[in-house]
Amino acid sequence: MRAQPEGSHYIAGHFADDPDGRVIDSIYPATGEVIARLSSATATTVNAAVAAARAAQSGWAAAPAAERGRILRRAADIIRERNRELSEPETLDTGKPLQETLVADAVSGADCLEYFGGIAASIAGEHIDFGGSFAYTRREPLGVCAGIGAWNYPIQIACWKAAPALACGNAMVFKPSEVTPLSALRLAAILSEAGLPDGVFNVVQGYGETGGLLAAHPDVDKISITGSVPTGKRVMAAAAETLKSVTLELGGKSPLIIFADADLDNAVGASMLANFYSTGQICSNGTRVFVHRTVLDDFLDRLATRTRSIRLGDPLDEATQLGPLISRAQYDKVLRYMALGVEDGARLVTGGGTERVDKLPDGLFVQPTVFADVTDGMRIAREEIFGPVMAVLAFDDEAEVIDRANHLEFGLAAGVFTRDIQRAHRVVARLQAGTCWINAYNLTPVEMPFGGYKRSGIGRENARAAIEHYTQLKSVYVEMGDVDAPY
Repeated sequence: MRAQPEGSHYIAGHFADDPDGRVIDSIYPATGEVIARLSSATATTVNAAVAAARAAQSGWAAAPAAERGRILRRAADIIRERNRELSEPETLDTGKPLQETLVADAVSGADCLEYFGGIAASIAGEHIDFGGSFAYTRREPLGVCAGIGAWNYPIQIACWKAAPALACGNAMVFKPSEVTPLSALRLAAILSEAGLPDGVFNVVQGYGETGGLLAAHPDVDKISITGSVPTGKRVMAAAAETLKSVTLELGGKSPLIIFADADLDNAVGASMLANFYSTGQICSNGTRVFVHRTVLDDFLDRLATRTRSIRLGDPLDEATQLGPLISRAQYDKVLRYMALGVEDGARLVTGGGTERVDKLPDGLFVQPTVFADVTDGMRIAREEIFGPVMAVLAFDDEAEVIDRANHLEFGLAAGVFTRDIQRAHRVVARLQAGTCWINAYNLTPVEMPFGGYKRSGIGRENARAAIEHYTQLKSVYVEMGDVDAPY
């Protein structure tokens, strides 16, 4: 079972290796097997990638915007045509079930490329009339952008960063997570096949030090990262040396609030999606599930029954609903938090341990887990776990639950479940979260901006809001009469 790419890096339209770089092993989490071995980028390789991007950027920016859009849309078409061909390696790299990657990973990346390809020709400034004289603004590319990806949605995140950057006329150097290094290389080859000029999109592999080189590089004009809060802080500090533009999409501990009048079956299903999809490894997950006390017992009964029916198994089997965790480190972390939940006094409703899957004895499988009787001060209710662990908290009234929902330093997402539409909008207006859902959860169409409040990030990805983060605004005043000089 191998997925070895032609090279570790993709620079100026060609695969390359770095003989001096540290070894990066891509491991299939269901078996522990090494499916690919790559090399990390040293400063020499990072410099070569940035130089290639710098050399290609001006020509790309000068190309008609409609042509840039056509290339991005062509790449989206190729991805859709090869969805299974891309989804199977994505499953090997991440351990996510194939039934997920077939519908949520490469295709969502294609949606992003298609969207920004479609609006590329409409990226423009505005006209300001002064009754004769006038001014206008221009949206111009920043130059060379660096992107740093996370391991939970490798190809989607690469597209979320590349598509707006390229549509605006920038070039990019992208560093995927060292845990999931493969998808970005496939995306780079597809973009080249679609007609993207050499050097406009480059890929370098590496650990944290490689990301640090990009963040501090004097010829990188912007950096965008998806990752943890500590990593975001380090990137922002490094970027500050050259005053780079920064977009940060960071962690969360999001509230999902279920009122007494909610459609309970819908709320249960959404809570499961918000905690167990992708084995719980999603930054926006609603891991603090607040349930009105009058419906709490009914909610827990339905939730426990459905959670116990989730099928764990071989991720390559399309009947599998829950795969392994991404790595041994994440596996150990999630098990530690399960133990902390019990230690802090939460009641274990279901799950709470490991799961042995037939023919996959070395797989990093844990049970989907639900804790009840959780209080706000418990560590499972305050800290991001990034695994299939749901904390259920009781509440009694609207004002109380809003205050509790907003209590943490995170503000990435939130959900509200109620049949009372006035209450829904009233509560959403008071929640300190960048992305909110009403009677749904974790739906992130590319047409909707995505990002967080507070320590969950800076800036927005997707939609037209992303254009502001990948362009700089130039103002031009045009005098149509004589200059009225005071001297």
